[in-house]
Amino acid sequence: MMLEKTTRLNYLFDFYQSLLTPKQKSYMSLYYLDDFSLGEIAEEYNVSRQAVYDNIKRTEAMLEQYEEKLLLFQKFQKRQELMTKLREFSAKTDRNAEIGSLLNELEKLD
Repeated sequence: MMLEKTTRLNYLFDFYQSLLTPKQKSYMSLYYLDDFSLGEIAEEYNVSRQAVYDNIKRTEAMLEQYEEKLLLFQKFQKRQELMTKLREFSAKTDRNAEIGSLLNELEKLD
């Protein structure tokens, strides 16, 4: 369960990080991408562990709100699902090279 949450938040961070403040970006990056502890981040920024925790929790909630409104991650997941189905279909048809080429172009858009 924790891994699923971490993976989801990494995707949300990837999609919406440009909407965050520099401090929010930094805390989230250190915590989720670089695997820093709350204490290590607090030491780095000379703030309390609680301040880091509160900032990360607020930022997580903001990312979820952005996703509720914009659905970028949901749409990404659906595109990935459809591309997988198309790849499976293309393997069964005699026009698979053409379909594969189109799928590669589609993947580059993400």
